[in-house]
Amino acid sequence: MPKPKRLRPPYKAMIVAPQPEAVEAGHDVLGAGGNAIDAVIACALTQGVVDPMMCGIGGLGVLQIFDPASGQNLVLDGLSACPAACSPEMWAAIFERECSDGYGYVLKGGVNELGHRAVTTPGIMRVFGDAHAAFGKLPWAELFGPAISHAENGWVVRPHVATMFALDEAGYGRLPYLDKLAYTPDGRVLYLRADGTPKRVGDGVRNPDLAETLRGLARDGAKSFYEGELARRIDADMRAHGGLLSLEDLASFEVRSRLPLKVAYRGRTIATPPPPAGGIMVAVMLRILEHFDLARLEHNGPEYLRILAEAMKIAGRDKDEHIGDPDFVPAPLERLLSESYARECAARIKRGEKATKPRANADSKHTTTVSCIDRDGMVVSLTHTNGVPSGVVVPGTGFVLNGAMNWYDPRPGRAGSIAPRKRRFSSMTPTIVFEGKKPVMTLGAPGGAWIGIAILQVLLNVLDWGMSMQEAVSAPRVSATSDVIDISNRIPRATQTALEAMGYEVKRSPLTFPFAAPHGITMWDGELEGGADPQRDGYAAGLV
Repeated sequence: MPKPKRLRPPYKAMIVAPQPEAVEAGHDVLGAGGNAIDAVIACALTQGVVDPMMCGIGGLGVLQIFDPASGQNLVLDGLSACPAACSPEMWAAIFERECSDGYGYVLKGGVNELGHRAVTTPGIMRVFGDAHAAFGKLPWAELFGPAISHAENGWVVRPHVATMFALDEAGYGRLPYLDKLAYTPDGRVLYLRADGTPKRVGDGVRNPDLAETLRGLARDGAKSFYEGELARRIDADMRAHGGLLSLEDLASFEVRSRLPLKVAYRGRTIATPPPPAGGIMVAVMLRILEHFDLARLEHNGPEYLRILAEAMKIAGRDKDEHIGDPDFVPAPLERLLSESYARECAARIKRGEKATKPRANADSKHTTTVSCIDRDGMVVSLTHTNGVPSGVVVPGTGFVLNGAMNWYDPRPGRAGSIAPRKRRFSSMTPTIVFEGKKPVMTLGAPGGAWIGIAILQVLLNVLDWGMSMQEAVSAPRVSATSDVIDISNRIPRATQTALEAMGYEVKRSPLTFPFAAPHGITMWDGELEGGADPQRDGYAAGLV
């Protein structure tokens, strides 16, 4: 029987994100004549309204853009910085331990996670403002309409949002999210039921204060977040509650514009963000794996997963030892990406050697992403987050400030230690793939230390195995961010048994779609196909 014919024309523009309301916002902006930057900003602003613990205007992020009109391929680094009032020793005496899963540090009183002292300088609004000034097409104020509408008229709690609201991470050493939702009177009104429990699936949220804040930013520009009345309100609340963040920190924050790291793989070029963002891990893994004919192996079979796990451990160990804020910790990128080092690592894997990867700290798993390609071929990928949200809602503003001080090692003398104005390494890795000079794929993922290993497996699924983007993000994944190999519940038990026979400790996740949540778009022969990780609530929306 012949294959059914597709009746619609191919899509010429597309956006994908984990929240349906945000996808609609970006889709509508594309339909109104906006370009990919416009659509991503509108989408991200809406994400901050309808996914308030994951991201928002009080957060941080990394954006990669390819602009075909100018030929520019840039990374805008809006990762947050320690306030100037910080010092390396300030929390050394109250350090207790690392969180048991490696995401953050446990301090007496939880001051690095909950409350005003947990807040770092937010960077995401500077990213939006700088990106729009350089590449935007529609007027700035028009990009705020969907977010303002959802804040003012209300939105309904979705399954993933409800999961976050009810999350209790006490077993890992972090505070329950109920503590964050209830930290301020504004937070309690917005996100708790009358009985003090978090809102559930189907409950409504209206946030008129955030709508008014967004109107002000639409009118006065991104700069007003850092130097205007909103900045002064944030500063006053910080001073009233012993916070570290100051008006000077806000005013002096600047986005770092960087060239992406670029590595060749199977005849394509993969562009990823450089340190302190997480592209170095993907780059190192790809350099090693190009020395293997992966497609001759069984996909997700024992030998395939052994090779991937060893590459993951090597890249993760290199990151822990060498990568931090390049302004504080110079990174040996030339050596890590050299052919001789890739060949040496591949040879060790082929000999059956096992790399040792002690558990180390990483950034928050509670992040989000958006990728877009417009009709003119502009490609934008953004990953942004609130870190571990602080719970602080400045009265009358409607948004949660990040709690990214939890990312910094309170022990002095380490790559990730606290220092004034220091940006910590982040796993966020918005990625673009080129064939020659033409972009053919873009993707990003939330998921903390899992981001790099998820991005890697999606790249391999598409470039080595010929999967569509939806197949690639839906396929079972594994993780080796320590000496343990974590596997999806859809990896066969026989494969687990074979890995254990090789001497590996294997831990099976009960989840169907674990280890980050990649979303992306491919563009082969000018035809766009998107994929949204099924564990989240979003989708890919195209325009013909």
